[in-house]
Amino acid sequence: MSTTNTNTYLNMQLLRFTTAGSVDDGKSTLIGRLLYDSKSIFEDQMDAVENSSAKRGLEHVDLSLLTDGLKDEREQGITIDVAYRYFATPRRKFIIADTPGHIQYTRNMVTGASTANLALILVDVRNGVIEQTCRHSFIASLLQIPHLVVCINKMDLADYSEEAYDKVVREYKDFASKLDVKDVRFVPISALHGDNVVNRSEKMSWYQGETLLHTLETIHIGSDQNHIDCRFPVQTVIRPHSDEYHDYRGYAGRIAGGVYKPGDEVVVLPSGFTSRIKSIETMDGPVEEAFAPMSVTLNLEEDIDVSRGDMIVRPNNQPEMVQDLDVMLCWFNSKSPLPRAKYIVKHTSNEARCMIKEVLYKVNINTLHRIEDDKDIRMNEIARVQLRTTRPLMVDDYNENRNTGSVILIDEATNETVAAGMVRL
Repeated sequence: MSTTNTNTYLNMQLLRFTTAGSVDDGKSTLIGRLLYDSKSIFEDQMDAVENSSAKRGLEHVDLSLLTDGLKDEREQGITIDVAYRYFATPRRKFIIADTPGHIQYTRNMVTGASTANLALILVDVRNGVIEQTCRHSFIASLLQIPHLVVCINKMDLADYSEEAYDKVVREYKDFASKLDVKDVRFVPISALHGDNVVNRSEKMSWYQGETLLHTLETIHIGSDQNHIDCRFPVQTVIRPHSDEYHDYRGYAGRIAGGVYKPGDEVVVLPSGFTSRIKSIETMDGPVEEAFAPMSVTLNLEEDIDVSRGDMIVRPNNQPEMVQDLDVMLCWFNSKSPLPRAKYIVKHTSNEARCMIKEVLYKVNINTLHRIEDDKDIRMNEIARVQLRTTRPLMVDDYNENRNTGSVILIDEATNETVAAGMVRL
């Protein structure tokens, strides 16, 4: 690959998307079809899949085997863990999180979808909108995934009927009206035969919309980041201590929101010290503007005390500094939290200790109703809780900024991640 081509590839926009749907709705087959038709598979991978399909006595090549990597998954023909896949087209790079459909793997879906720009919700055209469809759409809404693409699959088993497709679209729109989802699109597909996945279907001339891959390549994700509220969590302080950079002090991290420029007045939290940005450095040299989600080093004009976990923001636009957090929590652990149990809470580059002060209610993720009479949180359940932290965290509402509005809880004894939470202010 030439230097020009390498730079073009590195600078291509990255789209992260997650897939969700009920078991046997065809998620893995769809991803396999995307990879196969976009020519993103090595020959030896394809040979292995063809051999596996032949051993099973299948008449067709089972593309779902490209993603179902775990032995148990191949034996059962289902997805259990979150499988990440990477591919690229001339327009964009993609990271796919193939998440499981079972209720007992809700936590896996939350993990896979937490950083996604887009969610593919698969619906079997014969079954329409079912309980799993509602559950996955609710989680996508809860995680504030900006774009949903509803893939109405197995159109070949409904004779590519426009009426069958329209019926499912109406059902889904009726349910989605209860959710906080900004952008919903629908595509009729057959993952097995490739209709409307990468190539336009000749059997559904009534559908005038885009193919799935064209939607993924062209959907606008530039405004998915919060470019208004400046948030820069400091990950590390760079002090080379060399003769050439004897007095150099830079603050490195990933911008979580807003736009930063040299000369901007900033304030460091929680200390409240103010300064101005002297310069902004990247791996490729200094820049005149930096924005989320770039990783940069900020140099300030004044030599002030800044350390890991601090946040560099604008004086007139600051996050909330709170010790009492209202959080929607997805519980990952097989053991329920004990009353007033203590955990490590991680927020951006910051860390503190906390306890679950109160469970306000749990959410029935099938009906969206609140459960107020049972407050024992079990694995894969979602609940609204109040946390009390040992020191203030600098947070935003999750709906405003997914980076500064999310936390994870870690068990101090085992170091396991036991929950992920979305801050509600």
